[in-house]
Parts: sequence; C-alpha cells; structure tokens
Amino acid sequence: MSAAELPLQREVRLLYLDHHHWLQTWLRGRLGDAATAADLAHDTFVRLMAGRQGREHGSLGAQPRALLTHIAKGLVVDHWRRQQVRAACLEALAALPEAQVPSLESQAIVVETLLQIDRLLDGLPPLTRQVFLLAQLDGLTLQQISDRQQMPVITVRRHIQRALVACMSAW
Repeated sequence: MSAAELPLQREVRLLYLDHHHWLQTWLRGRLGDAATAADLAHDTFVRLMAGRQGREHGSLGAQPRALLTHIAKGLVVDHWRRQQVRAACLEALAALPEAQVPSLESQAIVVETLLQIDRLLDGLPPLTRQVFLLAQLDGLTLQQISDRQQMPVITVRRHIQRALVACMSAW
C-alpha cells in the first residue's frame, strides 16, 4: 500500500463505520433478504475502493450516502439480472428429459458461464450488442442485419468484430 492510498483507506474506513449499517438496512428494504443485503453492502464498499484506486484521491463528496446508494443501486440491478439469468437457465435445464439433465456441478458451470456472457454483453455498446445477437442468436447474415438495421454491411461487420474481440479478450 502506497502512502497516497492511506488517506483513501482512512476515508473509506470512516465512511464504512458511519454508513454501513444504514446502507445494509436500506438494501434489506429493497431486497427483503438480510443475507443478500449484507453481501451487497460489503460489495458496495469494495467497489467504492476499487473505483477510487488509480484515480486522484479526492474527497468522497459532501453527500456520501448519495454515492453509496448510486453504487448499491447498480449492484442491485446486477443482482436481479443474475437472478433472472439463473432462473431462466435452471428452468431450461429442468425441461430436459431426465436422461439428459446434467449433473449439479455441470449445471452450476452452465449458469456461471451464462452469467459471464451476460456481463460481457452488458458491457458492449447497445448497437454492437444488438448486431452481435442478431448474428449469433437469430443466425442472420451480414446482409440481413444490414437491411434490418439500415446500415452498411461494413458497419455490421465492424460491430460483430468489436463484439468478437471483446469475447476473445474476456476468455
């Protein structure tokens, strides 16, 4: 830990002591689940520290609760999206004939892989994500996507290339 990080550590520590209980209560009210609220409150402070490292260390602002709720709201949205992906995946697996149902370990791997793909796709620009999904899920050709999106084929190709590069760099 560098000397420059100490003020940040101290500031986050004080913020944690002053607002952690409030944040956890706020999250519990939105989620209705004390354990998940505790996890997300912890993750909020972890994300706060990770976001601050490498940047110029300034004050956390005059309204730290606004900053904490902003971060926590993003984590709640991520949590709900993960729950939806997990539920959809498990529902699809449950619909399989019994002989084809994978082991619990394989199911967990499938769910985690889908969550990684979801996070990756969520990080793409919306148009790039849409073009990529039209090609990968709907099986449309470059020309069909070009016609549908009313953009040149070369632009469609660039969006798909950008998405593929993102996929390759993630693994």
